Amino acid sequence: MKRKPRPVLRNSGDEQRQFTRRAWFSLALIMLALVGLGVRFFWLQVVRHDEFVTRANDNSIHVRFLSPPRGMIFDRNGVVLAENVPAFRLEVVPDQVHDMPAMLKSLATVVPLSSDDLRRFHQALKEQRSFQSVPLRNRLSEDEIARFAINRWRFPGVEIAPYLRRYYPQGALTASVVGYVGSIDQREAEKLQGTPYADMSQIGKSGIEREYEKLLRGVPGYELVEVNADQRPLRVLERVPPRPGENLYLTLDMHLQNAAYTGLRGRAGAAVAVDPRNGQVLALASSPSYDPNLFVGGISEANYKALLDDPHHPLLNRVTDGTYLPGSTVKPFEAVAGLELGLRTPQYTVDSVGEWHIPGLPGARGYRDDVPGGVGVVDLAQAIEMSVNTYFYKLAYDMGIDRLSAFMAKFGFGQPSGIDLPHEASGVLPSRAWKQKTLHRPWYLGDTVISGIGQGYWQVTPLQLANALSTLADFGQPQRLHLLLATQDGNDAPIKPVVVPPPGPPVIAHRADWQAVMQGMVKVVEGARGTARGLDVGFPYRIAGKTGTAEIFSRTSHAWHNDRTNQELALRHRALFIGFTPASDPRVAGVAVLERAAWGGRDAAPIVRDMFDAWARLRHLPDTPLPGDTLPAWAPLSLPAGTASSAPVPPAVDLPHASSVLNRARAAPTVSMSP
Repeated sequence: MKRKPRPVLRNSGDEQRQFTRRAWFSLALIMLALVGLGVRFFWLQVVRHDEFVTRANDNSIHVRFLSPPRGMIFDRNGVVLAENVPAFRLEVVPDQVHDMPAMLKSLATVVPLSSDDLRRFHQALKEQRSFQSVPLRNRLSEDEIARFAINRWRFPGVEIAPYLRRYYPQGALTASVVGYVGSIDQREAEKLQGTPYADMSQIGKSGIEREYEKLLRGVPGYELVEVNADQRPLRVLERVPPRPGENLYLTLDMHLQNAAYTGLRGRAGAAVAVDPRNGQVLALASSPSYDPNLFVGGISEANYKALLDDPHHPLLNRVTDGTYLPGSTVKPFEAVAGLELGLRTPQYTVDSVGEWHIPGLPGARGYRDDVPGGVGVVDLAQAIEMSVNTYFYKLAYDMGIDRLSAFMAKFGFGQPSGIDLPHEASGVLPSRAWKQKTLHRPWYLGDTVISGIGQGYWQVTPLQLANALSTLADFGQPQRLHLLLATQDGNDAPIKPVVVPPPGPPVIAHRADWQAVMQGMVKVVEGARGTARGLDVGFPYRIAGKTGTAEIFSRTSHAWHNDRTNQELALRHRALFIGFTPASDPRVAGVAVLERAAWGGRDAAPIVRDMFDAWARLRHLPDTPLPGDTLPAWAPLSLPAGTASSAPVPPAVDLPHASSVLNRARAAPTVSMSP
């Protein structure tokens, strides 16, 4: 029988020593961890204290930019062209809406929501945080506001918010000048990224609104807002109000602008009026036009498509971007060139027999006058009066295309006028270099001949023609065309005239040459055989002018076709007229272009006369002009901004003045930026 092993007795002393060792080891680890933690705390709280305080503040304080009121735009007499009006819109806070599709469907039964409203809303939802208000529907009517107020309890998270909306009281009348503001696109947003303007929702898209965007948009203010960890606003710590944009006063005179636009009567064309003494543009009308208010806040797809599909192209600014054959309107400038270059004298005559041939090529193509059989022997003044093509065929041939194009360039043809608008076409001044570069063809004598009457490769904008006419009317002194007359830094600030660019070098060296051409242009209106005879009936001052009827189709036979109706001719012609008054001391120059019209004298000239009539009524001119009289200059802008013009207002236009609009602007709320 085996004996059981004896049990091992516990050694309490060894266990106690082992426990003590482990306790000290654990204590050492704890102390080491505490030392490490203390070092880390020291590093974070002392060494990097400033850095983390700044980062913590950034996490808890956000900057919210405040949109400044956009500067207003007036004409020279204080007539309002662009203003800011209080409006209301629906805004939605997404995280307060439990079922967005159901809410939108139900809300649409109270306040109509278009597909464009919903499209813009869903796009904004992707770009905004869920606790931020997102615009849903702009420009609520009073009836819509009332209906929503009654049903407001049904739509938690949906509120009515005030904002400032851009408004153009003159509508289509000034769209070609003022332009419009619209929603910022992706390209524009990228340019503004990282600037105080990054949160803007509207920006100037065309016209003065775009050209002077930096002056008009002002300087945003801001609010320092304390937020929690979820980025929800808790309180406003500091607020700096925005600085409104500058008010702009334009050289435009709404009385002349209304006359120009009304005179066009919706026909495709353009009209311009200029003060030749200083280059101030008094009227700039393009027809047909459009309502710029459609673009504010985002134009609907249906409205935009209608404008794009309109065969009359209302979005085209025909004054700056429409290019046309100038026709016979180039003849006065060509006559100046002939006199200045010594190729002609006022007494030099040409025999018009109905058709002119290039010397040495009698059997070749003949270049016709407008009258079968011609008008006989004519001098310079008679050639301008009756617009005798033969005289200018021969003058262009004798001058040659090189000298002709070089002299015409001095009047600004073939290049932008430099007016303060965002875009302007250059047109075409025919020359050897242009044809070779563009068409890769040599220049022919026939090209020179037809260039002498404004046909062939010529292309001018109405603004270029006005620029050239302004230079001619001011005795050959070029003036930079411009629209900005003065600025105002705040509604109560003084009005500050802008610095006018200095004039360029004179084009005409001899006053007698100008006088000879002017006499011919006066005969256009007063002469028995003038192409615009009778235009001056009842007008108190002498008018100097020149008609132009440009053929947009070349003739295909030798028949004269004198039996064509005016309607048939209108399909083949562009009608133009240029003129200035008073003839001996020009104070206003006008240009009119119609894309489809039979004759310049019958169709385009009355538009210029309408502008001259508006100018004369404003100046209260006497019935009979006196030799060497002095006409009053345009009204200075030294008066307070609210001073209304004393000039009569045409009944066709409602002209709100600066005082009432400025009062509304002062009472308007400051609106936080939102897309």
